[in-house]
Amino acid sequence: MSERLAVAEAGEVDDLTAADLLASIKASREIEYAEAARQLVLAAAWADLHPPESMHDAATFSAASCGREHEEPIAGEGAPLVAEFCVAELGGVLGVSTTAAKRLIGHALELRHRLPRLWARVQAGRVPAWRARAVAETTIHSSPSLTKEAAGFVDSQVAAVAGKVGPAQLDRLVAEAIKRHGLAEVDRSADPEDGWLYVDPRHVTIDTQDVHFAGTMRVEAELDLADALDLDRALAHGAATLKALGSAETLDARRAKALGELARTQTALDLHTRGSTAVKGTATGEDGMPAAREVVLHAHFDATLAGEQTVFGPTGQLEERQRLVLLEQVRSWCGDSRTKVTIKPVIDLNTQLRAPAYHVPNRIREQIVLRDRTCVFPYCSRPARRADVDHVIPHDPHAEPEGRPQRGPTRTDNLAALCRFHHRLKTHSAWRYAMVEPGVFEWTSPHGHRYRRDHTGTSPIDDAGPPVPPGVVRIPRPRRR
Repeated sequence: MSERLAVAEAGEVDDLTAADLLASIKASREIEYAEAARQLVLAAAWADLHPPESMHDAATFSAASCGREHEEPIAGEGAPLVAEFCVAELGGVLGVSTTAAKRLIGHALELRHRLPRLWARVQAGRVPAWRARAVAETTIHSSPSLTKEAAGFVDSQVAAVAGKVGPAQLDRLVAEAIKRHGLAEVDRSADPEDGWLYVDPRHVTIDTQDVHFAGTMRVEAELDLADALDLDRALAHGAATLKALGSAETLDARRAKALGELARTQTALDLHTRGSTAVKGTATGEDGMPAAREVVLHAHFDATLAGEQTVFGPTGQLEERQRLVLLEQVRSWCGDSRTKVTIKPVIDLNTQLRAPAYHVPNRIREQIVLRDRTCVFPYCSRPARRADVDHVIPHDPHAEPEGRPQRGPTRTDNLAALCRFHHRLKTHSAWRYAMVEPGVFEWTSPHGHRYRRDHTGTSPIDDAGPPVPPGVVRIPRPRRR
């Protein structure tokens, strides 16, 4: 690398010419690609250190323990299995969620074992790692699943063009691999000479976990041609009707609103066909009809008293995906006469709540959900409302019968929200954590890495790095099969 490019690396770029800047950023991109390829190699090596048969050697709990790591296929047929709990440690050092780390390991194994040509081009710097990972993601999650031979066909086709394929072309390659290797049924009603492959692509997907700051969700669908045209006409008619009624919103906004009206109208029609029989457990209007809109959102607004009137702030917090929400949006959602609105009393998050037994009552659970907001494991973002409430210091069921103090009380300062996976990981592995302040947790991984987790997120605790804790066995690289 030239002296000028070295200067650019140091951050002093004022004296560089335009040509030098272009050369420097090109070199920087090449380094980025090389490091991304190296991360795939290291992720695969981490998987090699943690095959399922290594569980008894690597575990930090005794052979008599009830908890064991579970084999989990994270790549396609022909790729090795990986011990489940090792993924969290990798995610921690990378500063990503366990799911993202699992995806990285899966892509590395898929490329190395089932897409070897593409793997070789990535390591040679011919194909960016992100392009290869997109191919691996597709071959891992193909439906029906690709055999190793079918994946090899995709590999040969993609590697031949150095990975320069878009999503549509990649889907066609996968469909061709499914057809060539007899992995899907053929539509018997079609002309046998056509050999038309029956891979049903129809779906309607609503990403309920991703709420935009504008209070919207993404909907994606693949419909039959006739159904799609019917839906398009219905939305066009609904948008035109809204405009005729005085709506000044854009065409896209009116089409989106028309789709929501279709859903509510269909719900109301279905309910009317039931006659006068009320549906048990649902809210009803004055006409005895159940609420047509049954969407559950948890919005929190600061409120003040102005005389006898409660005044809410203009913005609040939506629990779903931790988004801001406008008060006007909530008012519009609640304006429908068939929308059920529930107002819960304020819960003081600073109050110490306790229960005499192991079971966590609803009032304490709600306090923990509001305090923690998400699973408190490093970098996890799964909502606390769908998580378990864990005793940080385990509850001792034999303490009271044997006359000993309870080390793990069911109390606010000993409870935390953990998603089911990380609850199991905490229970059955060497991961440990403690609550150092209300809602603030410090975690230590089996290999001694430490993290601080609070309501703002996760930050690594920078220290010299303690030695590997006793009981954690360094696993030798397994013999090649």
